[in-house]
Amino acid sequence: MASQRRPAPPRGRRPRRSPRHMGSGSGELGMAGPPGPCPDCLGPERGGPGGAPALPHLRIAVDEGDVVPGALRLVRELRPGWEPDRVKTKLFTDGITNKLVACYTDEGMADAVLVRVYGRKTELFVDRDTELRNFQVLRAHGCAPDLYCAFQNGLCYQFLPGIALGPDHVREPHIFRLVAQEMARVHAIHANGSLPKPILWQKLHKYLTLVKTDLSPKQDVPSLEVLEQELAWMKGTLSQLGSPIVLCHNDLLCKNIIYDGTRGHVRFIDYEYTGYNYQAFDIGNHFNEFAGVKEVDYSLYPSKDTQLQWLRSYLQAYKQLTQGDQGVSEEELEALYVQVNKFALASHFLWACWGLIQDKYSTIDFNFLRYAKLRFKQYFKMKPVVTALQVSK
Repeated sequence: MASQRRPAPPRGRRPRRSPRHMGSGSGELGMAGPPGPCPDCLGPERGGPGGAPALPHLRIAVDEGDVVPGALRLVRELRPGWEPDRVKTKLFTDGITNKLVACYTDEGMADAVLVRVYGRKTELFVDRDTELRNFQVLRAHGCAPDLYCAFQNGLCYQFLPGIALGPDHVREPHIFRLVAQEMARVHAIHANGSLPKPILWQKLHKYLTLVKTDLSPKQDVPSLEVLEQELAWMKGTLSQLGSPIVLCHNDLLCKNIIYDGTRGHVRFIDYEYTGYNYQAFDIGNHFNEFAGVKEVDYSLYPSKDTQLQWLRSYLQAYKQLTQGDQGVSEEELEALYVQVNKFALASHFLWACWGLIQDKYSTIDFNFLRYAKLRFKQYFKMKPVVTALQVSK
């Protein structure tokens, strides 16, 4: 993905813009069920979510190798009143999936239009039609910026003021509580009359098929036979945990969270992997991202105490939104903690496979193979640890 970002405050570290990633569950361990159908999201006959007008599609393709000229051409269409010689551009370099450039005239970038150009071969693991639909659903619920247009190989949308977070920020209680509450807000959106299946297994099978058919074996990467065995084990184990299926971001790395200190809220960006999935996957995936991306350090994975504080804030917000009740029992908290840490395994596996695919196709300067190996290593390190976790009877 491509993540917008402003310079972080002094404590920020970690470059990067994301890539990358993505229920039915009601068993005894399940948390609160999803809310009823959302009136803002029903009915294709209404044009777009909330009856919004159809999104303009411009017949313009932007050169991935030189995005600025194409971005300026798009802005001439979208902002015909702007004087061309006053338009400034800022290229964001943190992204490891797409290219991102801002076009603006205001020094504070208040009027900025973001132009995101899809990375090479990203259609292998991103369904662009689904991304666009989810973007519009999230926008209808106030969870996403304004979307201005789609073009042949990308999107144009509103710049959100604030800073893109780093691993230090997401550990601060006043910020991680905001992140937990915003995730609950997304999870409470029910955009369909009936809940679909979780996207996780479909994604994992698709990625593993791409690894099998398109890629040559790599040193220090598990064999295809081992990967298939692990996927079968995960599906058999994790799908029995009773984690509810909700609308998930599925790629909540730090740089995909914009903190607006003036308004005191956070918003999530980059919806390439958004879709219905296990609640616990979305949270576990975010906890894995505490370790960073370009400089991965798993000693930064949140402690149990930090996780329980985060999960309590999440459950209070989620239950208030879906049931009108903020009460959270210790049993609910412990059950979600166990689910989340088990599903964090699937996150490692998914992004490891993703890294192998990106290593072959991406033109972005990032060591995808090293990243894949790190994620596989962490998967096998944590598997016996989280397998031993049980909910107290």
